[in-house]
Amino acid sequence: MARQHRIANALALIVVVSLTATGRAEGQVPTPADFAACNAEAPKAVKAGSASPTTGDHARAGTVRGDATTSSPGDDRGTRVESTDPQIHGMSAEGAKNAAYQAAYRSCMRRKGF
Repeated sequence: MARQHRIANALALIVVVSLTATGRAEGQVPTPADFAACNAEAPKAVKAGSASPTTGDHARAGTVRGDATTSSPGDDRGTRVESTDPQIHGMSAEGAKNAAYQAAYRSCMRRKGF
């Protein structure tokens, strides 16, 4: 009986810790300084060949390149990517056209906790 009580307590503790950690992670919001740092780091990672793009990066880059061909001259929308995904939000719109750049930017944002 004591063993079941210890197991139940351990499970309850795991649930509480998990919920607490998740709540803190969701509360973080990237700042313009985070965007600038990752936009500065991404081209270096691309040049060094250390970025490993995923299928999603290739798909997003293709979409961005396709959207760019339909924008009108003087249309200044899109200097930065707007997204609910904190790992791509704030990315340079020009860099977003490159899958390796996206991978490097996402990696940088993950290291910053986003």
